Amino acid sequence: MGILSILSSPRGLKADAVCLGLGAASALALPPLHAIPLLLVTIPAFLTLLGACPSGRSAIRRGWCFGFGLHAVGLYWITEAILIEAARFWWLVPLAVPALAAVLGLFTAFAAWVAWRAGQGPARLLAFAGAWLLADLARQFVATGFPWNPLGSVWGIPGAVGDIMIQPAAWIGVHGMTLVTVLLAGTPLLATRWRLVGGAVLLCWVAFGSARLGAGVDGGQAVKIAIVQGNVDQGQKWDRGLAVRIFQRYLDLTAEGVARAGQAATVVVWPETASPWLLETDRNAREAIAEAAGSGMVLAGSVRFDAEQRPRNSLMAIGPGGRIEALYDKWHLVPFGEYQPWWASVGIQLVPGGGFAPGAGPASLRVPGLPAFGPLVCYEAIFPGQIVDAGDRPAWLVNVTNDAWFGNSSGPRQHLSAARFRAVEEGLPLMRAANTGISAAFDARGHEIGRLGMRETGVLVVDLPPALPPTVFARFGLAIPGLLAMAALVGAWVLRRRGPERRGPERRGLAGREASG
Repeated sequence: MGILSILSSPRGLKADAVCLGLGAASALALPPLHAIPLLLVTIPAFLTLLGACPSGRSAIRRGWCFGFGLHAVGLYWITEAILIEAARFWWLVPLAVPALAAVLGLFTAFAAWVAWRAGQGPARLLAFAGAWLLADLARQFVATGFPWNPLGSVWGIPGAVGDIMIQPAAWIGVHGMTLVTVLLAGTPLLATRWRLVGGAVLLCWVAFGSARLGAGVDGGQAVKIAIVQGNVDQGQKWDRGLAVRIFQRYLDLTAEGVARAGQAATVVVWPETASPWLLETDRNAREAIAEAAGSGMVLAGSVRFDAEQRPRNSLMAIGPGGRIEALYDKWHLVPFGEYQPWWASVGIQLVPGGGFAPGAGPASLRVPGLPAFGPLVCYEAIFPGQIVDAGDRPAWLVNVTNDAWFGNSSGPRQHLSAARFRAVEEGLPLMRAANTGISAAFDARGHEIGRLGMRETGVLVVDLPPALPPTVFARFGLAIPGLLAMAALVGAWVLRRRGPERRGPERRGLAGREASG
C-alpha cells in the first residue's frame, strides 16, 4: 500500500489534477468497457487524498475534480449530437460536456465533503458511499433530473456474467447497487477483516444472482414481438426528399416481421419518431402501416401536435384499418434537447419554440388482444422507480428510442444498459427498438434474448417472455435506496462516535495511512 502513502502527499493543484485523473479512470468501469477492477485503485486512492485534505473546502474541491473527470469521460458522446447540427451549434462543442460535467461534479463534491467530515477508517467509507447514493438520488430529480451512469451500472456486463451480477437490482435498484459498489471498491483501505467481509458480500451477491436466474417462471404471454430497426442516419431522418423511401423501408420490415412471426398474435415495434409523417392526422400513412402489419398491432413513434399546437413526442398503437388504439406522450423530456427549462433562460434560444410539451406521466396502455404494456420513450428509460404506473402494473415494457444522435459511441451502449436494469428492477420483460441500434429484447430478469447491433437494418422476432411477480424494488421503489443511504450515514456516525482510540486493529487500516498525510 506504499502508493497510498505517496498519494496522501500532493497538495494544491497537483492533488486536484490527480483527483481529476482518478475520476476519469473510474469512468472506464462504466459501460461499455466495464473495467471494474480499476475501482479498487481509484476509489481508495481518492479517499486517501481526501483524508489528507487540510479543510472542508479542499475536500469539496477534490471531490468536484473527481466528479468532473468521471462525468467528462463518461459523457463524452454528447458531443456527437452537437456535431449533427454543427453549423448552428459549433460553439457548444468545447462547452457542452465540460459544462455538464462541472454541474454533475457538484454532487460528488457533496459526497466528498460528507466523507471528509466523517473522520477516518470504515466511517469515512460508509459516509462516502451513503452520501454518494444520496447525491445520485438527488441527481434523479434536481433540475428535472439526469441520473445517467450511476456507478451501480458497472455490473451490467453483456452476457452471462452480467446476468448474474445485476440481479440485486430487483431488491435494491441500480442506486442500491451503487452503494454496495462504492463500499466494495473502498475495502482495500481497511483492515483485513473488513476485506474478508467485502469478499463474503461479493460471494453472496454471486450466489443470489445465480439462484435467482435459476428459478423458474410460470406461464407465458403467447405473443410475438417484431422489433424493427430502420437504421436511418440522423442527418437523413427529416430529409423530405427521403421520407417516402424511409417510410417504405419501415413498411417492408414490418411485413417481414409479421411473416416471420406466423399465426401468433404479433406486435411490431418501431423506434422513436420513426415515421416521417404525422401519424395522428395522416390516415393514409396509418392505413399503409395497417396493411403491412396484417392482423398485427404496430407501436410506432411519431410526432404529433396537441390542441395548443405544441409538438409531443408520442408512441401510437395502430391497429387494423389504421385505427389509433392507444396513445402515449413522452413525459420526461430531455433538457436542452427537447425543451428549454424555464430556469435556463440565458438569452439564447437553444430549443426553438420552447420545444415539446410533456405528457401526463407513466402509463399502462391496453389494446385489444394484447397484455397491457408500459411505454418508455428514449430518455425515460434511465429513471429507476419512475417508469411504471404504480396503480396499473403492465405485463411488459416497450422502450422506443433514437440513439442515432450519438453515433457509434458509448452513449447508445450506456442507454441500452440502463434499459436492461429497468427490466430487472420491475420484473418485467422489456422490448427495445432503436433507430440505428442497439435494439434488443430482455426477459424479466434482464437476460438478453436477442439483439440487432449498431448500424444494422433488420427486424428481430422474439416470443414475449412472461412477467415476474412485482419485485421488492417494484413495490417500494426509491424508498429502498433512500433508506440504505441513511443507514450508511447513521453507521458512519456511530463509528465516528466510537473514536479511533476504541477501534483497535482498524487503526492499521486507513487511519494509519492517513496519518502520514
